Amino acid sequence: MERRVFITGGLALFLAGCGSSGARNSAPRNLDNACLLAAERPHYLRAMQRTERRWGVPVHVQMATFHQESSFIGNARPPRRYAFGFIPRGRVSSAYGYSQALDGTWDDYRAATGRRSARRTDIDDAADFMGWYMNRTRERNGVALTDARNQYLAYHEGHTGFARGSHNSKQWLLNVADRVASRAAMYQRQLSSCRT
Repeated sequence: MERRVFITGGLALFLAGCGSSGARNSAPRNLDNACLLAAERPHYLRAMQRTERRWGVPVHVQMATFHQESSFIGNARPPRRYAFGFIPRGRVSSAYGYSQALDGTWDDYRAATGRRSARRTDIDDAADFMGWYMNRTRERNGVALTDARNQYLAYHEGHTGFARGSHNSKQWLLNVADRVASRAAMYQRQLSSCRT
């Protein structure tokens, strides 16, 4: 009897772990409605609200950036590179997780905040990283925390690249930043109607 309880309990824990891992590794069902997204994954909203309180970055700006970077997929990675079309040569970059933070930038964040155990696959850590990074963008580049377009451009190009204007020669990136800004405005409208 005890063995059966132990096995059943172990199986339940295993399946629960699989379920939470599956949530991290799949996008929410409705990415175009902030209220439904928050209802499906309330811990995402709580993580972004904590970041807004700590760093001042509005939830809708975070949401739009997460959408663009990873579609809220916790183990998202950039595509692989191939030699001759079939020999794997690694990834395009070291970007990883919800926030698509690069290895070096993630290490800077962990050192600066003392959050040594932070993981890019944890929405709480990824949101905190985004708040930290966007605050540095405000300090270094003078971009308001509410300016989703320019925050995204600095997020993509890095603080130095943004200061140099490297984004201005990349029409595709400017188009993406416009879409991020539009999505942030849409999320802001939606969130104002569903918050209780």
